[in-house]
Amino acid sequence: MTEPLSPTDADQPLSPSGCTTGTHLWITGRVQGVSYRAAAKAEADDLGLIGWVRNTAEGAVELLVGGDGPAVDALLRWAGKGPESAEVTEVEEREATEPDLASLPQAGFEIRR
Repeated sequence: MTEPLSPTDADQPLSPSGCTTGTHLWITGRVQGVSYRAAAKAEADDLGLIGWVRNTAEGAVELLVGGDGPAVDALLRWAGKGPESAEVTEVEEREATEPDLASLPQAGFEIRR
């Protein structure tokens, strides 16, 4: 009798939410004090996404979203504009790392401090 094959490490979720892919954004410009985080959460919630957003000490906003597909693409497009009162000058985008994915919440989208 042969043993069943075990899943490879690549098939294992890297985060509590089960996401194995994600996108990390660093957003600069006039993005603090303009309700960017609250608006990002509302947008992500409307799209049913998992992730978090927070202000940085450097005056930027950092955003991490788990997954891929049209909903993530929509949030990434939104992030380049932000809420009406924001003035986004640059969005640096990179693929989420394993530690990034491990920091995702189990469900929902959070504003972090």
